[in-house]
Amino acid sequence: MNKYLNNYLSYLKGQRGFSPATYRAYETDLLSFEKYLKDNFSLTLEQPDKITKKHITSFLKTLHLQGFKKTSISRKLSALRGFFKFLEKKKIIDKNPIIGISNPKTGKHHPKVLNIDQITKLLDKTQDYSPKGLRNRALLELLYGSGLRISEALSLDIDDIDFSQGLIKIRGKGDKERIVPITSKCRELMLRYLEQRNAFNPKDRTRALFLGVRGKRLNRREAVRIVERACMKVSLPVLISPHTLRHSFATHMLESGADLRIVQKLLGHSRLSTTQRYTHITMGKIAHIYDNAHPRAKKKR
Repeated sequence: MNKYLNNYLSYLKGQRGFSPATYRAYETDLLSFEKYLKDNFSLTLEQPDKITKKHITSFLKTLHLQGFKKTSISRKLSALRGFFKFLEKKKIIDKNPIIGISNPKTGKHHPKVLNIDQITKLLDKTQDYSPKGLRNRALLELLYGSGLRISEALSLDIDDIDFSQGLIKIRGKGDKERIVPITSKCRELMLRYLEQRNAFNPKDRTRALFLGVRGKRLNRREAVRIVERACMKVSLPVLISPHTLRHSFATHMLESGADLRIVQKLLGHSRLSTTQRYTHITMGKIAHIYDNAHPRAKKKR
């Protein structure tokens, strides 16, 4: 790996506090751009002063022709934008080639959510009290009950939980910390799980809350499988991801009248606009109720 790319990735990890998943995504995106430069222009990221806007737009056009989604293209652009901004700041390049290139326009995307009945079915139907069962149920309850990102849940240590007050300390994006409450059910499941945690044979005195079968911190891939299997077990009509539970948490909080800024703090969003996308879903439900309940709004049959 060339020195410029290596220095940038070290900066992301050390100073920006990027999560391992985001770090790897940026690394993959930048390496894919370098491969494109090598194959088509005999250039590498070691020659940033020779890279022009034309090279970048050609790369983006190729991604579009290959069928990449606009969201994926936007993410690759973000990686490139950060890289060249870093080089400009370090005075390695005089002119930033990505200036003037905007992200592809995308249609409004509303997060997929489960309704209350589906959430109840998912969380309450399973009555597995084995070590794995309790771990899985505690994880599901935490993702929905506190609206955590999967990376935040998996990075938790036992010491991050204050059982007496029902609070947990979260390390979110950018290594920012926040305190969020847990549900009484989650607290109960966690305590029961911790009583049987030694069944996973914890390695190296790890304090990780959620353990995998080898006694180390539960990894993201296995956590995703846990959610998918739980969904299929209760025959939900949609295959959900861990993030669907977070989306559902935010939507249900707002539908129940929670203040938008409180939900923002609970989710760990730095911008209110990120949280506001959930209001589109709740307003849709309000409009539906209005149409069905108001005598002047009912459609003629």
